[in-house]
Amino acid sequence: MTSKIFSAIPYGFGGKMVEVEGDMNWGLPAFNIVGMANKTINEAKERVRSAIVNSGFSFPDKKVTISLAPADLEKDGSYLDLPIALSVLLLSGQLVKSDVTNRLFAGELSLDGKLRPIRGVINIIETAKEAGITEIYLPVKNLPQASLMSDVTIYGVSSLQDLFLHLKNQLTLETASKVTPQLRNGKETPTGPVLDHIRGQKIAKRAMQIAIAGHHNILISGPPGAGKTLLAKAAANLLPELTPEEKISITKIYSIAGMATGDIIEKRPFRSPHHTASATSVIGGGSGALPGEISLAHRGVLFLDEVPEFPRSVLEALRQPLEDRVISISRANRKTTYPADFMLIATMNPCPCGYLGDPAHECKCSMNQIQNYQKKLSGPLLDRIDMFVTAEKVENVELKKAITDKTDEHFAVKNTITGAIRRQMLRYGQGEIYNSSLSSFQVSKFLQMETAAEKLLAQASDKLGLSARAYFKTIKVARTIADLEGTDVILTKHIAEALTYRKR
Repeated sequence: MTSKIFSAIPYGFGGKMVEVEGDMNWGLPAFNIVGMANKTINEAKERVRSAIVNSGFSFPDKKVTISLAPADLEKDGSYLDLPIALSVLLLSGQLVKSDVTNRLFAGELSLDGKLRPIRGVINIIETAKEAGITEIYLPVKNLPQASLMSDVTIYGVSSLQDLFLHLKNQLTLETASKVTPQLRNGKETPTGPVLDHIRGQKIAKRAMQIAIAGHHNILISGPPGAGKTLLAKAAANLLPELTPEEKISITKIYSIAGMATGDIIEKRPFRSPHHTASATSVIGGGSGALPGEISLAHRGVLFLDEVPEFPRSVLEALRQPLEDRVISISRANRKTTYPADFMLIATMNPCPCGYLGDPAHECKCSMNQIQNYQKKLSGPLLDRIDMFVTAEKVENVELKKAITDKTDEHFAVKNTITGAIRRQMLRYGQGEIYNSSLSSFQVSKFLQMETAAEKLLAQASDKLGLSARAYFKTIKVARTIADLEGTDVILTKHIAEALTYRKR
């Protein structure tokens, strides 16, 4: 007697269908799993056996063989516990074929038959939809994430016994469509620093406003204690609300990484890896080719504090994803591509001691030390940064002023940013393209510039020796400045301000 149950597993940023086939014959009692199953899946034999018995079912006293097809696909994780258990119940006659036809099952079983949440739920649902399956059974704790998906019926399973009763029409399981996620209030009081808490730094605040509105990469330089880190953290509260599409893609990444198996990611990510982080943890990879910090920062911010302290290998590895907004991870047994459309906020001191150009402190670094320190950021990497700004030291008299609870400046800036982003959405026809994302062709197609502004940019380009990439980045920054003002055409003043944010 044979059986077949459909399931799926996450595979990189996508997924793969898996057919759980079963066979039962007379012979010495045995329970075998074949088909490129790793140790986690082989251990499912004991989990499944205990779950079946403890749920009130009988485990067959025969030779049971489970085959996971396709056999050449390496399978990892505990996703297949539930379909394996159902296959055993089907082989033993406790279920019939019609109970599982055209349905997909995935979930991890505990020894008492309860289901634990799994990661990569959105991958599994997308894979099932592509295969034409519209009825999916997942652990009940995964339902909030599953509710993001449409055009498919998703049932939440709390135990093997409840699923059995549902398949026998004796119980009705909860569906994802009835789940109401606890959404975050977009007007809630921000946590952490806001712009009103930062003294001075008028130019740096303005630059940060432009950077967030257009999703531009920005490098903030300045002496220790100038407020660079505080400014970057305040930027986290200025990020716009997520669109439904962005919510799905971010939640999907965090679910794959095992950082959110049940919850929906409602807020744009703000990732801040330490400078001792390895290239694998930042870029992604490892034995399972999991997403790294740049993918976890997708549609949000990657904050690199004291960026010259990061290993050069890590910084140079950022060049490709900063340009392509995706990262391809190649390993011996698989190749995976993850999205990495993040906004980079980096900070640095002007020199190793930090006081170069500070009138109140003498810089003790030699010229050779200063050059070596600044050379840690290569020219090609700097060329991929849209904006450069210096955070000036604030006088102590200003710092002593009491900080109030007011957030007037913060919300005024955020409202302006929201308006600029709305203009971009209308211009480009979708919510996932910002000014910084435009190709050179799209710049020519979508962006209009007055003649005087074109002449100013041409003159500045020759004088400053701007590369082709820096030339287009200047135009895109100017377009964001125009969006903040509500202007349809890029004017001379917009180009002039954009040029002030270029590194000389």
